[in-house]
Amino acid sequence: MAGDPYKELGVARGASQDEIKKAFRKLAKELHPDKNPGNKEADERFKRVTAAFDIVGDKDKRAKFDRGEIDADGREQFRGFGGGGATDGRGPGGFGQNPFGQGSGARGGFENIDLDEIFGGMFGGGGARQGARGGGFAKGQDVRATLEISLEDSISGATRRIQFSDGRTLDVAIPKGAGDGQTIRLKGQGMPGRGGESGDALIELKLAPHPVFTRDGADLTMDQPVPLYDAVLGGKVPLRTPEGTVSMTIPAGSSSGKVLRLKGRGAFANGKRGDLLAKLMIVLPEGDDALTKLAQKARDAGPIRPFRD
Repeated sequence: MAGDPYKELGVARGASQDEIKKAFRKLAKELHPDKNPGNKEADERFKRVTAAFDIVGDKDKRAKFDRGEIDADGREQFRGFGGGGATDGRGPGGFGQNPFGQGSGARGGFENIDLDEIFGGMFGGGGARQGARGGGFAKGQDVRATLEISLEDSISGATRRIQFSDGRTLDVAIPKGAGDGQTIRLKGQGMPGRGGESGDALIELKLAPHPVFTRDGADLTMDQPVPLYDAVLGGKVPLRTPEGTVSMTIPAGSSSGKVLRLKGRGAFANGKRGDLLAKLMIVLPEGDDALTKLAQKARDAGPIRPFRD
């Protein structure tokens, strides 16, 4: 018979689920058989701690235990049969009097309970049966989540926080050069194991759409406004990149639609970095009388034919 699960874990009855989980993880690491080879006392305590966590680590079981509906072993609390009041289990109507109709001394319906059903959801399935009955251990289940990051984060690296459905938060280190769809594995941050190590957290990275840049594999494309005078005469204009603003030289006589390539300023794909392709978009000045007169003079001199017949 297990003791009071709250006392086994060293937490108060009013402790939160998160506090209970933290207490279990701490004790499980201290008492794990791998760390205490040949220590029977630690092994027994380890079994009691895992059994206690199975009760109060599950919200439904905890509520039943607190209401007195199940005992510390997870078995239902019976209050007698045949219409009598509660008994001590030895007299008529008590548990010892074969409530399951299987003969005196039988364990009754407990043999029909599927231990995988009890432990599987929390401790990773089939291995739980062995862990509960024979002292084996099961690794905890992995958990998966998706983290949306910016293009800038994927190129330069960053640390971003993610929150799981159970309320836990983790700080995820985004490596420099991370690619869209890349998965980051955080060891031991998954579900706790049944006596074994915890599972892992698998974080899939998704690049958010960018207001300026469009991804084309590892390359980035963008529209770059250019003043008319710089397009005609040539000059330098500020160009935004994912890592900051740089100065880009515009060749004289550049037309709208001309594409200038900046090597190695793109995104990452398959571990390689692409280029940044800036398509020039000529911007006319507003209210420039001199430019209007010049254009009129040029048109009067003869039609400009940008396309061949």
